Amino acid sequence: MQLKIMPKKKRLSAGRAPLMLFLCQMISALEVPLDPKLLEDLVQPPTITQQSPKDYIIDPRENIVIQCEAKGKPSPSFSWTRNGTHFDIDKDPLVTMKPGSGTLTINIMSEGKAETYEGVYQCTARNERGAAISNNIVIRPSRSPLWTKEKLEPIILRNGQSLVLPCRPPIGLPPPIIFWMDNSFQRLPQSERVSQGLNGDLYFSNVLPEDTREDYICYARFNHTQTIQQKQPISVKVISVDELNDTIAANLSDTEFYGAKSHRQRPPTFLTPDGNTSRKEELRGNVLSLECIAEGLPTPIIYWIKEDGTLPINRTFYRNFKKTLQIVQVTEADSGNYQCIAKNALGAIHHTISVTVKAAPYWIIAPQNLVLSPEEDGTLICRANGNPKPRISWLSNGVPIEIAPDDPSRKIDGDTIIFSKVQERSSAVYQCNASNEYGYLLANAFVNVLAEPPRILTSANTLYQVIANRPALLDCAFFGSPLPTIEWFKGAKGSALREDIYVLHENGTLEIPVAQKDSTGTYTCVARNKLGMANNDVHLEIKDPTRIIKQPEYAVVQRGSTVSFECKVKHDHTLIPTVMWLKDHGELPNDGRFTVDKDRLVVADVNDDDGGTYTCVANTTLDNVSASAVLSVVAPTPTPAPIYDVPNPPFDLELTDQLDRSVQLSWTPGDDNNSPITKFIIEYEDAMHEPGLWHHQTEVPGTQTTAQLKLSPYVNYSFRVMAENNLGRSLPSEASEQYLTKAAEPDKNPTAVEGLGSEPDNLVITWKPLNGFESNGPGLQYKVSWRQKDGDDEWTSVVVANVSKYIVSGTPTFVPYLIKVQALNDAGFAPEPAAVMGHSGEDLPMVAPGNVRVNVVNSTLAEVHWDPVPLKSIRGHLQGYRIYYWKAQSSLTRNRRHIEKKILTFQGSKTHGMLPGLEPFSHYTLNVRVVNGKGEGPASPDKVFNTPEGVPSAPSSLKIVNPTLDSLTLEWEPPSHPNGILTEYTLKYQPINSTHELGPLVDLKIPANKTRWILKNLNFSTRYKFYFYAQTAAGSGIQITEEAITTVDEAMASRQVDIATQGWFIGLMCAVALLILILLIVCFIRRNKGGKYPVKEKEDAHADPEIQPMKEDDGTFGEYRSLESDAEDHKPLKKGSRTPSDRTVKKEDSDDSLVDYGEGVNGQFNEDGSFIGQYSGKKEKEPAEGNESSEAPSPVNAMNSFV
Repeated sequence: MQLKIMPKKKRLSAGRAPLMLFLCQMISALEVPLDPKLLEDLVQPPTITQQSPKDYIIDPRENIVIQCEAKGKPSPSFSWTRNGTHFDIDKDPLVTMKPGSGTLTINIMSEGKAETYEGVYQCTARNERGAAISNNIVIRPSRSPLWTKEKLEPIILRNGQSLVLPCRPPIGLPPPIIFWMDNSFQRLPQSERVSQGLNGDLYFSNVLPEDTREDYICYARFNHTQTIQQKQPISVKVISVDELNDTIAANLSDTEFYGAKSHRQRPPTFLTPDGNTSRKEELRGNVLSLECIAEGLPTPIIYWIKEDGTLPINRTFYRNFKKTLQIVQVTEADSGNYQCIAKNALGAIHHTISVTVKAAPYWIIAPQNLVLSPEEDGTLICRANGNPKPRISWLSNGVPIEIAPDDPSRKIDGDTIIFSKVQERSSAVYQCNASNEYGYLLANAFVNVLAEPPRILTSANTLYQVIANRPALLDCAFFGSPLPTIEWFKGAKGSALREDIYVLHENGTLEIPVAQKDSTGTYTCVARNKLGMANNDVHLEIKDPTRIIKQPEYAVVQRGSTVSFECKVKHDHTLIPTVMWLKDHGELPNDGRFTVDKDRLVVADVNDDDGGTYTCVANTTLDNVSASAVLSVVAPTPTPAPIYDVPNPPFDLELTDQLDRSVQLSWTPGDDNNSPITKFIIEYEDAMHEPGLWHHQTEVPGTQTTAQLKLSPYVNYSFRVMAENNLGRSLPSEASEQYLTKAAEPDKNPTAVEGLGSEPDNLVITWKPLNGFESNGPGLQYKVSWRQKDGDDEWTSVVVANVSKYIVSGTPTFVPYLIKVQALNDAGFAPEPAAVMGHSGEDLPMVAPGNVRVNVVNSTLAEVHWDPVPLKSIRGHLQGYRIYYWKAQSSLTRNRRHIEKKILTFQGSKTHGMLPGLEPFSHYTLNVRVVNGKGEGPASPDKVFNTPEGVPSAPSSLKIVNPTLDSLTLEWEPPSHPNGILTEYTLKYQPINSTHELGPLVDLKIPANKTRWILKNLNFSTRYKFYFYAQTAAGSGIQITEEAITTVDEAMASRQVDIATQGWFIGLMCAVALLILILLIVCFIRRNKGGKYPVKEKEDAHADPEIQPMKEDDGTFGEYRSLESDAEDHKPLKKGSRTPSDRTVKKEDSDDSLVDYGEGVNGQFNEDGSFIGQYSGKKEKEPAEGNESSEAPSPVNAMNSFV
């Protein structure tokens, strides 16, 4: 039984099965596979692929970019609406649409205001199959208003009172981030007693004298515009009761004095929220933040509980010293009453917050793209939920479905559209809108009606390699409409696959759960539907698994000895393994004591650190195996010895001679642990700018216990010291006391100052800002100055802070500027900086290169010259010149083809270049463009040139058919690349005799219009070798060779008698062999009788030259070698050059034959590898193999083979 793939759980009646699209994994009906071959002729409605967010807050200082990208076939066109009416972008010079896209760019940097373009925008992408629409995109510019000016009176309160410092930032878009700092830009410390509320106010549960300061400043950071606004500083003074009475005595009556007790303890009360209960509403999916801040003395502690429930464990977080409860990804189940409890030693108070979770619409089932074949049925489902329940409405191609053109195949049932027996005109894009008072969802889903025969998308003849006994997955990605069925076969005979052995997946993949050696072979996937059939072959190879046949073994060795681990691997002979060793699952130490041989790891001079687990890992491209062994290092009990160790840390650090730019540090060394201290290392911490980070300050010799340290202004220093000996470095000492140096003007200016334009009309000045350590004081700012280099303008300057970039607008295009960036702080300016040169922005070149000239060097190479473009017209940094060239049409055929343009770029100011790799006898067109940093300039006028003829390629094939006694018929196909007009063919041939020598060469010219030729008057039963090539006016092409044999004369063959098969010849040979054996026995007997036959004397007198040692310089030896060499020179044709059974010679076969028959000494090759030697007609031989010789057997040959 052959297997067919049909989705069993989704089987419907005929005509109702939705079209399924398959790749390597199943793709649901939502989308056609984006396979390039598939999309060339497959239509598809538009799909929105990218769009701007619904609530789009823009930076008013930058151009507005509203994104709208879509795909479809044919490519969709785009249009926009603004505030519900058509937005004609052609009438607004500031608005442009990106080519091939719907993305809008509104150029407000040159002119115009962002507020002008506030509104609701919607994009429509349309093609012949329908229209898709984007969300409503609400455009609003960000706002960062200034704080209103106000006069803040100093706040005076007594120790222990509560305090709230209001922030009340300006209302911005989006809302700002609030934080409190002092005049030194240091964040104010917060704790359970002092903390910032969600509204930005700063709350004090009770104040202490250390809270007295004059610079409580609330800052508002507007991220969109990268600006920070600050409120006027608030002054707070905390006084004791005595100080308060003194103040009252000076200003008030005697009856208003306070008692002597300065700290009046009290139970908690809430500063926020007010009352005993409050309400909070939050949307599903957001972060629920609940806040309770209490005052009291001592400071209250906050606890949270949920009435009638528990707080979700993984989604609950406490912030701001537990004063804020946060629940992330809040759901409707989080609704309920939450209670915060404030408690101290004098009592407790609680507040209940009633939380209600509402929900903007969210998808239950979003509508999916639907691809159907004609007469099929389908459904679009749009199901959403929310609180309150959202309302569902449908649109067709962007138009409410109630007023859209009627479609008889469509029926609407609430949140479902039912399609019955669709036709091609039923294709459209449907929009589902789910909305409630908290928001909306909009989804596009197309219905695409297609009638397509099956196509298999998996590459043909894909090779799969799998390790034996593992699963094998063979892919058959397919597409078709209606849904094709899939069948699998194995082998050329089409044997059917059985369900009990194979698993067929819905995506067409064939799974072999346990692949065996006999699973190797070719598998065929066949896809069928009512419109046609497609098939594809894939190949499976099963490999032997990699195994470790000798594993490393556990070892216990003494310190200082050598140990080895063995790891022998067996693997499939077609796979190349790599073996690596690991120690404790990491790389081996980089130590010469570790050596790795082919299958062995050796560790010499083992020490304690070498103990651990050693693993051998063998990897191939298909699998990997590993084996491990443990090494334990032991040693005899050592003899007692002195303890050598790193020094103990120094102690008793002291700072003296404290000056603005220096201080003296002294310390007491710790124990050196029997190894003298060689040096002390001093490090510092800047608690103001980089708390917790230690930097190297200096080093002093080990005999010194004081150091004079150079300091920088406005740094809160702490120091520590480490000692070092030959064994290493000690732990750091305890930190010294802090020392704050006075502020001073900066010592240096920013580095890496550059000026580059990002647009044709601006100059972007950037620099590397100073860090806090380099600022030397508070109020770090930068004075940015610029002027044109070649003009007489005065310097223009601006002072900025907290940035490292400044954009100068309205500059001319690509003009050199002088730029300076100078640092300053509250103490003054840094030294005058050196000016650097930059350029304003580049623009595209205005002029094309002129006087373009082409010199055709040969049939594949041309040289192009052009005049340079004036520098002023380049309008940017010259990058080079770019040549576009293309082959317009063939000079031979004049057939128009798809134009494929090629590009060559020549760097710098070159005014000429070579075009290699041209096709001979072709018609080319080119133009030249100048390139700068912005892009390409206009193209020069097209220049046309032709390449001359070249030599042709080898004929595509050469066949020899119909052999007779005296004739052979040659058939051939013309060269695939004639490279010109063929003038004639040349055929050369010569016979090969019985000794494999080549006979005389015959040269024959054949007209170019022939593809068949009969050679007559040839010798019977004779092998011939043929050389065949084509010619153009440019010369001869590559030749192709072939061999063939005329037929045998049967009458003559019957008269030949094989002497080796005659009885008298066999008897004669046996007699000769017996005679030789008798003679050898007689000689042996006479030699052993001694004296009766003087063999030795005769041997001495008449030395037999045949048994003399053969010397290297012996003439016979040399002659023998020359004979062998001569035999080598007369070898017959190589076996590899024999004619294949179909008598067809391919190009690569003819190349081998040509080299074999060329002169080995005089044959030459060009640098590019082309053969330039001439055929010499030298005779060639090779040892006879089997019955390949064409000559008939003879008595002489039989005798030679016998000897």
